[in-house]
Amino acid sequence: MNMKKSKVTLNHGAGGRQMGLLIRELIVEKLSNGILERLDDSAILKNNLSAGRIAMTTDSYVVSPLFFPGGDIGRLAVSGTVNDLTTSGARPYALSLAFILEEGVSFETISTVVDSIAKAAKEAKVLIVTGDTKVVEAGKGDQIYINTCGIGFIEDDALQISSHNLKKGDVIMVTGPIGNHEIAMLAARKGVDFDMSSVESDVAPLCLPMQKVLVKAKQLIHAVKDPTRGGIAGVLLEMSEHSQACIEIKESAIPIDKGVHAVCELLGFDPLYLANEGKFVIACEESAVAFVEEFFKDAKVIGKVSAQAQAQAQGEGVKKGVFLEVLSGGIRRIAPLETTQLPRIC
Repeated sequence: MNMKKSKVTLNHGAGGRQMGLLIRELIVEKLSNGILERLDDSAILKNNLSAGRIAMTTDSYVVSPLFFPGGDIGRLAVSGTVNDLTTSGARPYALSLAFILEEGVSFETISTVVDSIAKAAKEAKVLIVTGDTKVVEAGKGDQIYINTCGIGFIEDDALQISSHNLKKGDVIMVTGPIGNHEIAMLAARKGVDFDMSSVESDVAPLCLPMQKVLVKAKQLIHAVKDPTRGGIAGVLLEMSEHSQACIEIKESAIPIDKGVHAVCELLGFDPLYLANEGKFVIACEESAVAFVEEFFKDAKVIGKVSAQAQAQAQGEGVKKGVFLEVLSGGIRRIAPLETTQLPRIC
């Protein structure tokens, strides 16, 4: 087929020959793994566990534009799904992939996205095992939406990783500089006049380095969160609420790239609330810090879980909350994000 000239029509969603050609030639051939190409109504997977637990997650991706500095909707769909599985301590194994295509989107665009999906899946060592394709009328979508479901295996029953499991004395780590994804999306939309070309999205699957951390750290890791929408502020507030704990972080310790910092200064964005697609926030015992730093080279300790220290210092008498020590030395209590800084970032 001539991908440069071909475009999706409603016939590609009608269940007939044209839909079959699109699925087989544009999607399945690129993602072939011995399971997907059977094209049954459900994928049959081997049970890789004699014991243990199964993790499952689902997500939808409506990012605009489809392609942005550092990534695209395909890489985002795989990375976001496997990272969500990884936060539970699971080893991601298989993903479903459902496309909602808008009439008129080019085959070339779809092919490029599927290539990116294949590359990211290989990087994460996961299989695309089943999927679905629907087509909507022109003007009823935005070229491509993607829905995924992911399953993974938690093979070690000793792993109990959850935002409900923070303990007094835990350190809070972030695995690298924050905010790059949302600023890259802003750059892609050309919403400002100055140069942001140096800022790229951090979108990446993090399952393999996290699995290496867990092999060495095991019960030392108590919580792992994926700070996408709402940024690190959002996930820290969730940890605090779920564990009924006070979290203290230091502004001076939070890693932020110069380009991201410059945009935040100019436009008034708070980097704590910026979305990330290739970072984890980790709560762990102090003895696990070296293991995290070994496999996440840019990881930094940014704070700790305290026993009401900051809350009591402010005379509030509360047992939960996130408190930021600002550069000037004062204390700021972090509040939930009330509005969207930038819509459709994932």
